[in-house]
Amino acid sequence: MSNPFNNSDTCLSLYPVAKENLERWLADLPAFQRQWLADTGFSAKAGELGSLPGEDGGLQAYVFGTKEAGWLYQLAPLVDKLPPGEYRLVSGWDPEQRLQASLGWGLACYQFDLYCKPENESPSLYLDDDIAEAARHLLEAQSLVRDLVNTPTEDMGPGQLADAMRMQADEFDADMSVIQGVELLNENYPAIHAVGRAAEREPRLLRMEWGDEDHPLLALCGKGVCFDTGGLNLKPASGMGLMKKDMGGAAHVLALARLVMQAQLPVHLLVLIPAVENAVSGNAYRPGDVIPTRKGLSVEIGNTDAEGRVVLADALALACELEPDFVVDFATLTGAARIALGTDLPPVFSNDVRIANDIVAAGEAAEDPMWVMPLYAPYKELLKSEIADLNNMASTPMGGCITAALFLEHFVTEQTPWVHIDTWAWNQGARPGRPPGGEAMGMRAVFRYLQKRYS
Repeated sequence: MSNPFNNSDTCLSLYPVAKENLERWLADLPAFQRQWLADTGFSAKAGELGSLPGEDGGLQAYVFGTKEAGWLYQLAPLVDKLPPGEYRLVSGWDPEQRLQASLGWGLACYQFDLYCKPENESPSLYLDDDIAEAARHLLEAQSLVRDLVNTPTEDMGPGQLADAMRMQADEFDADMSVIQGVELLNENYPAIHAVGRAAEREPRLLRMEWGDEDHPLLALCGKGVCFDTGGLNLKPASGMGLMKKDMGGAAHVLALARLVMQAQLPVHLLVLIPAVENAVSGNAYRPGDVIPTRKGLSVEIGNTDAEGRVVLADALALACELEPDFVVDFATLTGAARIALGTDLPPVFSNDVRIANDIVAAGEAAEDPMWVMPLYAPYKELLKSEIADLNNMASTPMGGCITAALFLEHFVTEQTPWVHIDTWAWNQGARPGRPPGGEAMGMRAVFRYLQKRYS
């Protein structure tokens, strides 16, 4: 992706104007510019772009209509309308508003170019010094999620996901280790091994640590199912088409870790990613099998397509053994969450509802919307098994995202503050700043919460 930002001294100006303020704004323009805008029909409706000529007849600046609410996507519609060049926002917007709008500009410039060259050169936006670093960091993180999720499994299997973690570890001088294949059994990660053992590319537990060990331990766990066939409970073709994105939780925690390290938050950071492919072969785990877990709980497999919660079980158990200050997991876990809240709104579950509410509030401020959902304890009955400690599949599909979260809660120690985010990690359609494909959903909200928690 080309650089969507610039620090040039010769930028064309971009003037925002709200429809209700258009007449007042026009009054300050020279008569010939007012006439030009009237003749070209500029009405300042949201996203509309108009040009301002200079006295010499050349282009002097652009003006655009603003939305009634929100700042993140104020500039995004302009990216496809402006010719390539360098631009600068001229407004009375405060730093937070400019930061959000600049990030939205960068998100609109994003193009996944691993396999083909971009069709068009994007314009670039000048960043004021007070927001430049934050805008670049947020865009880098969100673009990292998009790149990882958009990459097909052929080039983003468990090994390549390990490479992606290693790149972050090398950049920030973090420690990284990988437990792979049969070593998962030797090191007591049997659930991760069971799910991934059928794939040609061996399952792995990826681990990265950064920061002062005297600081509070922040554990980030991400579902890294690089492709999900559904296992022996095979998905139909329509359900398998997007399954390269089933490692979206892993992409989120890698990008979130990047933000934490760039911000030098005073934490001891631990990132855990169970990286597997849920494949079909002669040694695939089966419906009805009972598998052990790191925590010692036995799990009956009611459905091999509910594999994400199984691999996260071992990762969460490890994180909680280390007595963390806070645990967050991201996972593309359930279709039930999409039925409940749609594709744009990730549900947030927590064993401390105050934390969940604070994350949602942080998301509102960051224009990264989320919604608190309940860990409704009576639904734990739906996970009972006749022959094991619990089943990985509830006895009813109703409340599916809640029962999935309740399954994970079994592997979190009671005293550990924990948040689970069931994210979709994908843009369904084309909208300004939100091209079809991989997307970070909930990452910026959690980062803003972490900044406040560890400020």
